[in-house]
Amino acid sequence: MSTLWFMIVAVMVAVYVLLDGFDIGAGAVHLFIAKNDAERRLVLRAIGPVWDGNEVWLLAAGGTLYFAFPLLYASSFSGFYLPLMMVLWLLMLRGIGIEFRTHIQDAVWKSFFDVIFGISSILLAIFFGAALGNVVRGVPLQADGYFFEPLWTNWRVGAQNGILDWYTVICGLVALATLVVHGSLYLAIKTEGDLNARARKVAGWFWPVQVLLTIVSLIATVYILPHVLNNYSRWPIGYLVPALVIGSLIYLYYAHSKRNDKGAFLASCAYIVGMLVGAAFALYPNVLPASTDSSFSLTIYNTAAGAHGLEVGFVWWTIGMILVLGYFIFVYRMFRGKVKLDGSEHGY
Repeated sequence: MSTLWFMIVAVMVAVYVLLDGFDIGAGAVHLFIAKNDAERRLVLRAIGPVWDGNEVWLLAAGGTLYFAFPLLYASSFSGFYLPLMMVLWLLMLRGIGIEFRTHIQDAVWKSFFDVIFGISSILLAIFFGAALGNVVRGVPLQADGYFFEPLWTNWRVGAQNGILDWYTVICGLVALATLVVHGSLYLAIKTEGDLNARARKVAGWFWPVQVLLTIVSLIATVYILPHVLNNYSRWPIGYLVPALVIGSLIYLYYAHSKRNDKGAFLASCAYIVGMLVGAAFALYPNVLPASTDSSFSLTIYNTAAGAHGLEVGFVWWTIGMILVLGYFIFVYRMFRGKVKLDGSEHGY
């Protein structure tokens, strides 16, 4: 059951990144591809019906983590207290930027809230990537299972790390480039005309950056963690994951060159899934490695809840997921197709 719940948490995190990732990416680029108020309203209309629902997956993943691996939840939320507060503020500012611009019919205030939306989206992408980098790199866990990390120390990777160092910054940049491409491709699907052309152009510009940063991040990971490939040697089926990552990047370029926006977006989804699954596969059975002493690492075995609770929880989780998936399928089908303005000055 511990392994099953490890996979469930990984799937829920991946779904969050896929769904909220495209509207974070759309927010990161909207100041650059939308040249006037009407085009910015189109960007917001493209994500408006779904962005807040997408964020629920983050809460659901956190709740699942709390239920299945309570010690991991307690340790990570106390050790990452400062960055979690920063992420919380960025999420709130992002929501404020989206919603408040529709309530004040003044060009200055609209521009202000657009900037808030854009900057918070960019910083969120970087912080989420840095957070994943911290999990992969390891944190200074103590024997009691807890740790504390300052925002930065000396920017080097060692036993006493900070939240930000050269490795986690690379991970943050990978996340930013990935979500910029992901969000731009989503906007290309949902828009027409000049806005569609600019979204496609941004995706084309950032694809080489995404490829380069992916290669750099993989080399850096193997450099600081030579044992990260152990699971791949133990279970060779894991090499399908890097094959998925490489194949998705190649097909993304091919589909984009053929103006197949939907195909390119699906390739971006496959890339994100491949990168996250690859990280989870490399970490297993660790859920939070220790940079101080490997014996202090938190694993699926020393952090999991009781077996009976996990079994009962799986039944209710399955029922809940059926309902949630039905709702999301309904919502996305209802709002499929290109977005257009209705002429109203209010709303998206």
